[in-house]
Amino acid sequence: MKEVRLVGDNVEQGVYPIAEAVRIADEQGLDLVEISPTAVPPVCKVIDYQKFLYQQKKKEKEQKAKAAKVVLKEIRFGPQTDEHDFNFKLKHAIGFLKEGCKVKAYVFFKGRSILFKEQGEVLLLRFANDLEEYAKVDSMPVLEGKRMILMLSPKKAPK
Repeated sequence: MKEVRLVGDNVEQGVYPIAEAVRIADEQGLDLVEISPTAVPPVCKVIDYQKFLYQQKKKEKEQKAKAAKVVLKEIRFGPQTDEHDFNFKLKHAIGFLKEGCKVKAYVFFKGRSILFKEQGEVLLLRFANDLEEYAKVDSMPVLEGKRMILMLSPKKAPK
């Protein structure tokens, strides 16, 4: 007859035959759950299995909530964005980066303005340069269709 090592809060710990272990669990209105099947003899615990599953789900949910959520903020420029608009958007970007958000800055080319690709790239590089103390560049300006995109992530604040 096979035996199991029985553990639990309100159980006399030791090695029991399986039938005896099941009887002990039934008397307490609890379940006999195998914890370590590879051990010799296998280890079983007397617990309320539904409660155990509930607590496990609860722990997973808490861990998920603690995981950092990355927020992506977008800032849009035109190829001929003037100085005032540029500075205004720069202030917004600084605020986003201080909050810990990633920033996706892009120049949107409409119609024939695609001819000003170089202007768009210069604008984004200047933007990255002005944000140097707040952010690190994830990807340099890349042209994707009608957009030239620059990705920035916040620098970790020195502690």
